[in-house]
Amino acid sequence: ADPRHLCPGLRSSNHPSVLQTNSASWHDLHTHFGVDHSVEIKTGIYLLQDGNEEPFSIRLHLAKDILTIQEQDVICVSGEPFYSSERTVTIRRQTIGGFGLSIKGGAEHKIPVVISKISKEQKAELSGLLFIGDGILQINGINVRSYRHEEVVQVLRNAGEEVTLTVSFLKRTPAFLKLPLCEDCTCVPSDQSSGTSSPLCDSGLHLNYHPNNTDTLSCSSWPTSPGLRWEKRWVDLRLIPLLHARLSQYVPGSDICRQNAFQVIAVDGVCSGIIQCPSAEECTDWLQAIASNISALTKHNIIYMGWVDEKEQDLVQDRMYTPKFLALRGSSLFKFSAPPVTTWDWTRAEQSFTVYEIMCKILKDGDLLDKRRQCFSLQTDTGEDVVFSVELESELLLWEKAFQMATFFEVERIQCKTYACIMESHLMGLTIDFSMGFVCFDAASKAVLWRYKFSQLKGSSDDGKSKIKFLFQNQDTKLIEAKELEFSNLFAVLHCIHAFFAAKVACLDPMFVGSQNAATANAVGTLTSVTSMTQASKLKYSS
Repeated sequence: ADPRHLCPGLRSSNHPSVLQTNSASWHDLHTHFGVDHSVEIKTGIYLLQDGNEEPFSIRLHLAKDILTIQEQDVICVSGEPFYSSERTVTIRRQTIGGFGLSIKGGAEHKIPVVISKISKEQKAELSGLLFIGDGILQINGINVRSYRHEEVVQVLRNAGEEVTLTVSFLKRTPAFLKLPLCEDCTCVPSDQSSGTSSPLCDSGLHLNYHPNNTDTLSCSSWPTSPGLRWEKRWVDLRLIPLLHARLSQYVPGSDICRQNAFQVIAVDGVCSGIIQCPSAEECTDWLQAIASNISALTKHNIIYMGWVDEKEQDLVQDRMYTPKFLALRGSSLFKFSAPPVTTWDWTRAEQSFTVYEIMCKILKDGDLLDKRRQCFSLQTDTGEDVVFSVELESELLLWEKAFQMATFFEVERIQCKTYACIMESHLMGLTIDFSMGFVCFDAASKAVLWRYKFSQLKGSSDDGKSKIKFLFQNQDTKLIEAKELEFSNLFAVLHCIHAFFAAKVACLDPMFVGSQNAATANAVGTLTSVTSMTQASKLKYSS
């Protein structure tokens, strides 16, 4: 095996063998928990109005957890590092078609003149140099930024056989210019240069055409560039996280509904701007898709949250229980003194724990510490026991189910976890892998020393401080082989192993979880019950 697969950060979370083998089982498990992970993926080109600016074309991409808004830009993709948005290109008139360019706009529209078409004859030679949507800033050194459309046409007419253009791509060209979004333009300008040009119509730049000039186009007449290559690409303009985001079709503070338009507001207040769709049907499709992803993301990331009472560790205080707010979100359990409202609140939790490195246990009659009956305990990654109380038995069942779900989904996501350890005075790494089982490797050389499947673990014990002794059965000799490892975070490792075992069994038999949780929850100090749990389902245990 490639030892890189055993190192955190070097291994992809996409584990083909597990996903292929257990996809149906994971689906059953999700169904057992009542979780729908269906998400919408959409892409389309629309108009965006940002503040008081004219609407401009953008590309929307909807993913599972984020809405990406992109705008077109021209970027340098080769040559020396180049950070200026301006480019200088020299072109010659061709025998047929002149410059082969058409322009729109002008200072009367508060924008420079913009290249709106590139003829087929010129396109190959302008590839990577000029683009539809480029604003012409200078012509042969003359600053034409503030020139009207007709004035730019006159400058180009008198520019001679060779013209040097300084251009910059205008990402937010007013929509009324109706520039195409790509350069696949089949229109070849006709010779109408003698007529009056219009800033809203294409002015063909095949001016000063000489019918007696029969010279063929030579390499010397190609556009020149200082060794740089440019490409027009969609680049990210704004990223809107969907977790807790909201949709709005209405003008803020009113009952006025925008026609075929909406905006998305992130939880931190960042707004997408007004996204305009061409039809009501398409607008509705986007609203439903985004709303579906927001809902699915909320259910996936915040599995459960609610108030509990925490039993004080210090019995000297008058108060035995203190209200706390717990939230199971993604890979973590957060403890707050008050519910989180803003994104910043999530960074101010009193404590947070990784779900697969803690152990939740529902306290039964014999385990209760006082008269409170609806209680559960958490053993943290340091071995500390924290007791919480809730008001109703239904709440207790919800917390129990939520911890199972959070743990299994996180194991499904990470697929493997590696811990540093010591074996025979050497620094090692132990990887707990959902597919392969236990893999121990040398930390320095990454050489694999041994590996065992989960089903080969026949027993184990720990000293409650740092050491775990594993008893594995050799598949060939059937002999028991003992492996003793020392960890600086013993309880985190024990809980992680238990989480992977439980997830493995749950994957193979989702209904087994509900019936066996109470028994398996006792596997805190040792892995004996985990082993027995595995043996109990060994008829279904394929790996």
